[in-house]
Amino acid sequence: MEVPLVEIFSSVQGEGKYVGCRQVFVRFADCNLRCRYCDTNFECRGQWQLNDLIVEIERLMAEVPTHSISLTGGEPLLHWGVINELARRLSGTKIFLETNGTLVDELERVIDVIDIVSMDVKLPHSIGRDVFEDHRRFMSTARRKDLYVKVVLDGETTVEEFDRAVEVIGSVSRDILLILQPVTVVEGIRAVPSSDLLKFQARALRHLSDVRVIPQTHRLIDVP
Repeated sequence: MEVPLVEIFSSVQGEGKYVGCRQVFVRFADCNLRCRYCDTNFECRGQWQLNDLIVEIERLMAEVPTHSISLTGGEPLLHWGVINELARRLSGTKIFLETNGTLVDELERVIDVIDIVSMDVKLPHSIGRDVFEDHRRFMSTARRKDLYVKVVLDGETTVEEFDRAVEVIGSVSRDILLILQPVTVVEGIRAVPSSDLLKFQARALRHLSDVRVIPQTHRLIDVP
């Protein structure tokens, strides 16, 4: 089985609920979305044989105690068959899925082998279309595991689309953890004002039980 990868490395989780935890990151190539603020190059840099990938993961895990294996991208669920085989071969290791939360059928095929789901909620202005119903269905399945969701906020985020995102999350469960992540500015993207961050958090807390503001901390300390 060949696996199209961008890179594999050991570092700390820089976003969300498990920020600071040591992980081995397996970054898959390709994505089904094109987000305005994306700061990741997900073009394939090489086809790995599955056996070689397993050996490299185990080598990195042996070097330092590791919380989990982060399957990221791009969009890792485009490679759901590889995910199932990786989880089988790495039995006993926590599998951490970082996903854009739109590939519902693919999630159903791997949910039994996933331990943690870190799901992005994509606002319409960032991808040019509304995928809220996909998100609702995705969360309904993902909440069987340790699920939290992230919303990236930038200078173009509107109250209307943000409130819609909160409504969709709350319709699945008000107890789903929501992370508000101020955008890491890239060319053409405006930062969200800090005062707006607090206003967005206050709005979400009216409907959800746990809402946290956490930036991309790995960018602050300059690690991959």
